[in-house]
Amino acid sequence: MQANHIPQFNKRLFWDVNFDTLDYDKKAAFVIERVFVRGDVPDIRNCRRYYGDEKIREALTNAKWLPLQTIYLACAVLSNELTDYKCYNTARSNPGHWTY
Repeated sequence: MQANHIPQFNKRLFWDVNFDTLDYDKKAAFVIERVFVRGDVPDIRNCRRYYGDEKIREALTNAKWLPLQTIYLACAVLSNELTDYKCYNTARSNPGHWTY
């Protein structure tokens, strides 16, 4: 985390929080998850530049819930496996109802 470089994210990503007072360092896991779930390519690049891949890997693999497409994206970006993500393993061990 660099003090002189604050990432420039679109306010639409953080519509439900006070964007102007968001602390990118204290709420790193929240910011990283939100950027990967709702952000576009420039947002993800800014996130990687600011936090680095190790911090992002830690936040995403320990997330309580992520959409499946976000997990696939993270696997591609971070070069790891689906089974590295706790939320993926939890979802597989608790299958939902069959859809007809």
